[in-house]
Amino acid sequence: MKAHDGMYIDGTWRPAAGTGVIEVVNPADEEVIATVPAGTVEDVDAAVRAARAALPAWAATPPAERAARLTALRDVLLARQDEIARTVTAELGSPLKLSQAVHAGVPVAVAGSYAELAAGYAFEERVGNSTVLHEPVGVVGAITPWNYPLHQIVAKTAPALAAGCTLVVKPAEDTPLVARLFADAVHEAGIPAGVFNLVTGLGPVAGQALAEHPDVDLVSFTGSTAVGRRIGAIATGMVKRVALELGGKSANVVLPSADLARAVNVGVANVMSNSGQTCSAWTRMLVHRDRYDEAVELAAAAADKYGDRIGPVVNARQRDRVRGYIEKGTAEGARIVAGGPDAPREKGYWVSPTVFADVTPEMTIAQEEIFGPVLSVLRYDDEDDALRIANGTVYGLAGAVWAGDEAEAVAFARRMDTGQVDINGGRFNPLAPFGGYKQSGVGRELGAHGLAEYLQTKSFQF
Repeated sequence: MKAHDGMYIDGTWRPAAGTGVIEVVNPADEEVIATVPAGTVEDVDAAVRAARAALPAWAATPPAERAARLTALRDVLLARQDEIARTVTAELGSPLKLSQAVHAGVPVAVAGSYAELAAGYAFEERVGNSTVLHEPVGVVGAITPWNYPLHQIVAKTAPALAAGCTLVVKPAEDTPLVARLFADAVHEAGIPAGVFNLVTGLGPVAGQALAEHPDVDLVSFTGSTAVGRRIGAIATGMVKRVALELGGKSANVVLPSADLARAVNVGVANVMSNSGQTCSAWTRMLVHRDRYDEAVELAAAAADKYGDRIGPVVNARQRDRVRGYIEKGTAEGARIVAGGPDAPREKGYWVSPTVFADVTPEMTIAQEEIFGPVLSVLRYDDEDDALRIANGTVYGLAGAVWAGDEAEAVAFARRMDTGQVDINGGRFNPLAPFGGYKQSGVGRELGAHGLAEYLQTKSFQF
């Protein structure tokens, strides 16, 4: 076990104000692998004051220079990919191949995309007889989750830096080690002192202190809808901006003309990736009644292959929560065709890849976010029925549509109340905006739309 000390504030690692620590546990075997400081209100205040002091100079830094620092940051992340991947595997439990390809690889692409955007973005434009300026919103408080621990930090930090903002990041308490690696990468990339600050700590203490701090101009939060509501209420009361990427209950709609085997296999892979701990996972598969039985059989067979290929969930609380949903699904009349609530291993926070059939739209497992490797297969009668089911939750983060003809899939996707839809297995695009409708959040991340979240406008009339 390694005991880490200090917070990254104003360009240096400095001792924490308090003596509390957070134990970091390997979800695969329940062993404590490290400790980090549990930040206090005093630590948050010091970090915010450092960010506020650094803001004027960083905001005045030419976009080309900000782009150069982001390019340097991308290069450091690229050089340290192996170390990042091993760290994420240790604290999150994700298989090493997934950690290398996604947890370490995607942040490199996102950082690089914002380096390019910062260099070419129109921070000033002419509109009629006016000049419109797009200026940094100020000091950002970024509160990030554990499911994609580095990606979520980069998805907030990179656009904030590109915009000319300074920030304080409070990472999830389950996965603080890769956040510390990122702070070292920021330092190595030559980003000036105070522009980026890191405070590890518990959400109800450090996270709340960051959201409530009067010198934070924007709170960017990714996590549960319940916590997002509380942060939104705090921000509204203080008249500060928020960007909230919250929960999801995404629908994977398989239209009758689709390649059923491909749609089901890709759909199951999407749900099982990262042990189901993905807010945009397509956890509801909607299949026409005439092809339903075949789809269930395919889904069960596909899920069975993932038994030894996915990692554990992040902690004991999450494991118990997911198993509780599986038990509730059975109690409400759904039928388990793969997996189930029994622990697949004696030690660690493991959950069996599970598929439910005979799920109806009103069931708990079809309405609430489970955040584990659990798929519900629902039947529909016609396209209007499929649309009603797909849109029939409080969430609207992501989804998928499959059809034999792309235009047919797009026509259905246009009617979905969701922020992002994959068409016939569309690939991840770091330039495309990501965010939700309804209770899945406010604002967008990634690409130019993500950069705009960190800007405010001023106009000159001539």
